Amino acid sequence: MTSAADLLKKHHSELWHVRPEDTVFEALQTLAGYDVGALMVMEADRLVGVFSERDYTRKIALQGLNSKETTVAEIMTRNVLSVKPSTDTSDCMTLMSEKKIRHLPVLDGSKVLGMISIRDIMDDIIANHELTIAQLESYIHS
Repeated sequence: MTSAADLLKKHHSELWHVRPEDTVFEALQTLAGYDVGALMVMEADRLVGVFSERDYTRKIALQGLNSKETTVAEIMTRNVLSVKPSTDTSDCMTLMSEKKIRHLPVLDGSKVLGMISIRDIMDDIIANHELTIAQLESYIHS
């Protein structure tokens, strides 16, 4: 089984994040720039929240707030669920499904290593299935 740390190794090493004092508009630009659905909210090296497209749609767009005047701190998700580097993808998927979330920060103690998404997990599952199929086909044809 693949671990959260293994999934992170397949990605970039940069921690994509915004600061609590950034405007929601700036955060949206960062989301678009990285083509991701969520960003960690960091104060120095400390994770203080997550900002997602869902936060924007439910807390800005639907409430008629101005994204250029509202800060990330005002709407970010503060109660962040996270996983350890050793957490396997099956447990990550179960947590995401139960809590109806699509992104999980990976923390080693208080050190932020990165964030994985449901897309990362699905890509890993598909790759594992394709490998299994190829191995079975090879076995059958040998």
